[in-house]
Amino acid sequence: RGPSARRAARRATTKARTTRAPSRATNADVDGMRDAFERARATPLEIMDKALETHGDGLAIAFSGAEDVAVIQYAALTGRPYRVFSLDTGRLNPETYELFDKVEKHFDIKIEYCFPESEAVKALVNEKGMFSFYEDGHKECCGVRKVKPLRAKLATLTAWVTGQRKDQSPGTRNAVPACQIDPVFEGAAGGAGSLVKFNPLTDATSQEVWDFLRVMGTPVNALHERGYVSIGCAPCTRAVLPGQQEREGRWWWEDASDKECGLHSGNLTAEEKAKQDDREATEEDIFEHDSIRNLSRADIAALKDEKTHGETTLAVLYAPWCPFCQRMVSGFETAAERLGPKGVKFAKFRADRDEKEWSQENLSMKSFPTLLLFPKGRSGYVKLGSERRDPDSLEIFIESITGKL
Repeated sequence: RGPSARRAARRATTKARTTRAPSRATNADVDGMRDAFERARATPLEIMDKALETHGDGLAIAFSGAEDVAVIQYAALTGRPYRVFSLDTGRLNPETYELFDKVEKHFDIKIEYCFPESEAVKALVNEKGMFSFYEDGHKECCGVRKVKPLRAKLATLTAWVTGQRKDQSPGTRNAVPACQIDPVFEGAAGGAGSLVKFNPLTDATSQEVWDFLRVMGTPVNALHERGYVSIGCAPCTRAVLPGQQEREGRWWWEDASDKECGLHSGNLTAEEKAKQDDREATEEDIFEHDSIRNLSRADIAALKDEKTHGETTLAVLYAPWCPFCQRMVSGFETAAERLGPKGVKFAKFRADRDEKEWSQENLSMKSFPTLLLFPKGRSGYVKLGSERRDPDSLEIFIESITGKL
């Protein structure tokens, strides 16, 4: 069919929309749907189709102006009516606004724009200035410009769809299910279970998403051509280098574990949350491996103050209850087994509780985990600046400082 026929079909379908009464999903409902997706190895298109079939007009797609336009493309391919909303923070790049316009014309839709409360923005800027996030972190600004308007929008829905993928940021997005009861926000019915979150692209890779966009001729943000991958507000987004994780271009002045704006801060499964709670209660330790030395404060202070290190040591500052620390245990232990015979010592220092303030003041620690390399033949330490903590990345980090092992 030609463009005119498609637009006519879209209008006819839109008229046929039915607004469903606010509902409250049960864990069993959502778990059953997610299990069905996993058993069938459901494609993004199949997940999108089921989401729209189940929630109809009560569902909307969150569009940030980046490669999550793929989700809109999949929704269009279902042939079902769909809604799209975007958060206009007032600080987006011009290219993002241009993409909004192109998307509306390409798909013959109207994006529902959400804006922050003007009084809240005015109060923040008048008190702290235009760029306070460079000094005290991005969470407050994101809270005003993104999280609050998002919360208000989601309170009118029964479900929403995001473009999150597991491979975007291993530190914070490893646990992104195809569907879940939203652990952070509430929907129209209010209370637990009132909002379902769908992530159709969760198992897709960046390459797969881009292959799809190219084949479909989908409009994309012009910033992608300039090295931008994860795109947010203009002051908080920059291009990434080859080999960097996507979200290393966001809030680059902060540590890796803070790379979520608050929209997706619930990326922990119930199992992981229970495991974290158990660790806090039982004092169970992690990094329990023969190749990893347990350091006291005196030990790591002496290591820090050595004029010349006699051997290369990679130390992790951790808290056993921290989910990001828990996720890197296997990789850190594997690296210790692989690089120990090459002369690299591996160590751990528990830096929470009474040791937290000291670690922040003396070891440049801002979050858990923090990895410090004490190179042989040098003084001081080098802090790992990225969130790539797999064995290969740790080896690259060490050899970039010490030379080939």
